[in-house]
Amino acid sequence: MSIPNLLAVARLILTPVAMALILAGVDSQATRAAATVVFVIAALTDFADGYLARRWQLTSTLGAFLDTVADKILVAGALLALVEVGTVSTWVAFIIIAREIAIMGLRSVAALDQSTVPPSWWGKSKAALQFTAIAFAILRLDIVIGPWRLDQWLMAAAVVVTVVSAGDYFSRFRSVFTTARVKD
Repeated sequence: MSIPNLLAVARLILTPVAMALILAGVDSQATRAAATVVFVIAALTDFADGYLARRWQLTSTLGAFLDTVADKILVAGALLALVEVGTVSTWVAFIIIAREIAIMGLRSVAALDQSTVPPSWWGKSKAALQFTAIAFAILRLDIVIGPWRLDQWLMAAAVVVTVVSAGDYFSRFRSVFTTARVKD
């Protein structure tokens, strides 16, 4: 297994660790800080595995699959833990997770027609903003800007970019739905 693929597996392994720390850190700033560090390390493996795979020309179908699944599991796991401790709204988690499922569906339909849906600038921006918003939501610093804390503003921005990126993908690849054929 290549180093980029090992980084994606590490992200999968770190997800339940981050979740456990989020759930345990409700009343402990030190535990929330530890959860944030674990989450940020996991998030950084996302950027590292893609960079290394391209740089070392180690891209593969398995690697792309592991990377995508590990990203979605990390984000969904962290959001679900944050909903459980009351830091993130259920609606925020729903919108973000639903977008991830929808784009995975789009990629599946494209694959039926031997097409691909490559990452876009919006998708990469969405990932970076989601990771940042989640890290701040885990840490829960008491930085208030107007009616909300900083982490709430970041999460709101993440939701907007998440929705915009979904619209971008579906508008750019709407032809997938008119040309893809389901094979029995």
